[in-house]
Amino acid sequence: MEKALLVSIKFKTEKTGWSMDDVVNELEELTRACGAQIVDHVNCFCEKPAPRFFVGKGKAEEIALAAAEEGADTVIFSRDLSGTQQRNLEEVIGKKTIDRTQLILDIFARHAKTPEGKTQVELAQLQYLMPRLVGQGIILSRLGGGIGTSGPGEQKLEVDRRRIRKRIDRLRVDLRHLSLHRQTLRKQRKENAVPTVALVGYTNAGKSTLINTLTHAGQLVQDSLFTTLDPLAQGLKLSGGGTVVISDTVGFLNNLPHHLIEAFKATLEEVIEADLLIHVLDAGHPLVREYAKAVYAVLKELHVEEKPMITALNKIDLVENKAWIDRLAQESVNPVPISAKFGINLDQLLARVGEFLEPKMLSLDLVIPHRRMDLVDIFYRQGQVKDIKYMQKGIEIKVSLPKIVAAKLLKDKDIERIC
Repeated sequence: MEKALLVSIKFKTEKTGWSMDDVVNELEELTRACGAQIVDHVNCFCEKPAPRFFVGKGKAEEIALAAAEEGADTVIFSRDLSGTQQRNLEEVIGKKTIDRTQLILDIFARHAKTPEGKTQVELAQLQYLMPRLVGQGIILSRLGGGIGTSGPGEQKLEVDRRRIRKRIDRLRVDLRHLSLHRQTLRKQRKENAVPTVALVGYTNAGKSTLINTLTHAGQLVQDSLFTTLDPLAQGLKLSGGGTVVISDTVGFLNNLPHHLIEAFKATLEEVIEADLLIHVLDAGHPLVREYAKAVYAVLKELHVEEKPMITALNKIDLVENKAWIDRLAQESVNPVPISAKFGINLDQLLARVGEFLEPKMLSLDLVIPHRRMDLVDIFYRQGQVKDIKYMQKGIEIKVSLPKIVAAKLLKDKDIERIC
């Protein structure tokens, strides 16, 4: 197991709800998600980033001493480093140096399973590597294993800029083709008037548990960051009738680098195209407000912050102070307290989803011939059947259907609408 020394950095002028302990805890979680053993911590309070070493030469030498004493293989920084800073630090420390973006990319590489997920990870890795192909240092000789070399990254250190640019262009073309395929699927859903709901939230908030409980999807669930990288879409029948497609998406993170959001736009397209967002929030986490702000920041980057939203205040089974849930609900958009793990209040959540979709529905009283049972099947699958009677003259049915579906069906000559 790779041994890692962690360097947590906090600027004195920062005005956020994150304490140094919070920075340390997040860096520990990210490191454990990479399967490394944490051997020691070094905390740095800085006025501002130092140009050469980010933390200053004196602190860099202190880090080098700690790494040597603890036998660390890798030094991991909680902030992003420039290529020059990374090389300067490696010269002083004498160990492989990883910054926050590399750490996140390594987790993505470990969790990407589909061709699309792997393509996005490789694209992000190469875009990260391009400005760092200057000079010498440990970064240009990482041909072994360990953090920062998962996926295709270790192969790309031997190639030059021209070949990397060609590879980046090729990956972008591949992603466009995959995007076109998804657009075709979404077009079919829209033609069939199937509403789409996307789960969003901070990583490890419980999105995968929620979609598993609602749809029995079998999505991988772990108490770890970024367990879900590849999006999953499942059909879900609402209790009041009608069907939606619900999608699980990659978890968000505080200060998620802009270029990573751009690289993973393909994964996040489900969020962009969704009719409704369900923001899954870990109601019992000490940083719940900061996590919510981080999610809204990413939604703003995607230009979907105005999209209709329900806030699922998750993990209420772990919160002893019920007054805290009430206070958090007052601060949230369309809140519904739930426990995805134990299925608490999920009927309320689905009812709220149905309320949002109600304006898109049309109530109809119809009569159809007995021989058109195929229409009855459509009514049950795509709408809410409120009443059905099998009469001698035909089948009388009261149904609420998506307006697009209703407009198409009313063109059928076998359907008689009762005014």
